[in-house]
This record gives sequence, C-alpha cells and structure tokens, in this order.
Amino acid sequence: MPMPEQIAEMNIREHEARTKRIDELMEKAEAAASGDAIVSHGLTEIKKEKERIDDYIEGLKEKSPQEFMETAGPMVMWEILAEKLEKLIEGIKKAG
Repeated sequence: MPMPEQIAEMNIREHEARTKRIDELMEKAEAAASGDAIVSHGLTEIKKEKERIDDYIEGLKEKSPQEFMETAGPMVMWEILAEKLEKLIEGIKKAG
C-alpha cells in the first residue's frame, strides 16, 4: 500500500500532467481563434480559471501529505476546464 507521501506526490504529478494538457488545448484554441472576439473572451475566462487552479495546486504542494489527502477537488476542476476548452475548440472548428 502506498504511503501518504507517495500518494501525494503521484497526485501532484498527475495535476502537473493535466496542466500540460490544458496548456496544449489552450494553444490549439488560440491558434484556431484567429481574432474571433467571442472565442478570445472565452479563452480569457478559461485562462483566469486555469490561473486559479494553478495557484490552488501550488498551495497543495505546500501541504503535508496528510493535509493533501484530505483535499479532494482538483481533479474535478481539471476535467471541467479541459471540457470547456474542448467545446470551445469544437465550436471554432464547426464555425470555420
């Protein structure tokens, strides 16, 4: 059975992998947006939300493994953000 320290480290690595995925999706959306004001506004809102999640994860890194284990929300936040980006990209592709 993994120790709390190992579980916390695995979760942080997973959060960082999701950050990378979100960054990749944002790059795609920015490239596809090509000056569309509505898309740009959507991306701005998503960037703000990503910054809040990034700050949250940085805070998790400072917690003890036990405190980290008691925190259960970040994965859901990443899924919601990725879903928003994917829908935005799909909308751009359909409009183009």
